[in-house]
Amino acid sequence: MSPLTKLTLSLSLVLGTTITISSNHWMLAWTGLEINTLAIIPFISKSHHPRAIEAAIKYFLIQATASALILFSSTINAQSTGQWDITQLTQPTASLLLTTAIAMKLGLVPFHFWFPEVMQGSPMTTALLLSTLMKLPPISILFLTAPSLNPPLLTIMAIASAAIGGWMGLNQTQIRKVMAFSSIAHLGWMTIILIYSPKLTMMTFYLYSMVTASIFLALNTTNSSKLSTMMTSWTKMPSLNTSLMLTLLSLAGLPPLTGFLPKWLIIQELTKQEMSTTAMIISMLSLLGLFFYLRLAYCSTITLPPNTMNSMKQWYNNKPTSTSIATLTSLSILLLPLSPMILAIT
Repeated sequence: MSPLTKLTLSLSLVLGTTITISSNHWMLAWTGLEINTLAIIPFISKSHHPRAIEAAIKYFLIQATASALILFSSTINAQSTGQWDITQLTQPTASLLLTTAIAMKLGLVPFHFWFPEVMQGSPMTTALLLSTLMKLPPISILFLTAPSLNPPLLTIMAIASAAIGGWMGLNQTQIRKVMAFSSIAHLGWMTIILIYSPKLTMMTFYLYSMVTASIFLALNTTNSSKLSTMMTSWTKMPSLNTSLMLTLLSLAGLPPLTGFLPKWLIIQELTKQEMSTTAMIISMLSLLGLFFYLRLAYCSTITLPPNTMNSMKQWYNNKPTSTSIATLTSLSILLLPLSPMILAIT
């Protein structure tokens, strides 16, 4: 891909995201989502591998279907209320259709089947974009329409996402698929608190994006795409792998790391809303995710291959380590003491 093409597509991604998160009209929001979809597809299919082409086609079909549902729901709402304002979603059928469409775009259960396959077929940096930046426009639409959504439906989808994300990630050996199921589980945490505290949902998304970005950048630096290559990456960059282990534990939500903050606040808010049973269920389901995070952390730092390897093991690193990895990793690990300031900002 030429630098000019990459620059144009990157600017289109930023433009589409900005249009959607700043729009107040359904057609503008839909336009931004479509620009995003068309801009990310060349990044997914960049390698021209059959798996990458398959991932791009799957992504296009799902996103096109979800966009059509968004148009359909906004038209039904406009016909009923005479309003094209995003915040004026009062028609029940339109609200249900919108929830379905956004769930498809995000990869929430039961519309999650496409997401791990697309992540596995994408390059590491594109998988990072799919996990973070591409989820911002749909989540911002949910943020704007939160008072009009159906609480029981969102709660069921959130608990199912936390369960499936943790359960299906247990038997994966490909790191991108593990991170995809991790994303599905974290989306469950964001969705369950959306109606009661939308700002807490956004804070959770920002912290998740920061931790995930540091993990993907570290994996990209060490060329680790599956557990077996992750085991041998310790010999290349021991310090980076040590910080990767701590970042994975932060993503799991272990105290006193940064990832503990959103889960702590979400459980606290659910308890305030007299949803203690729901808080207990989603907390127990997060233990499933903790298991595979611990396995990744174990593979990244503690284990070495137990058998004799006939191939040459790479003992040096070709890629220079950027300062952004150090900054993101530090924030992903050490941000919990600054939680009062974060809460004041949000």
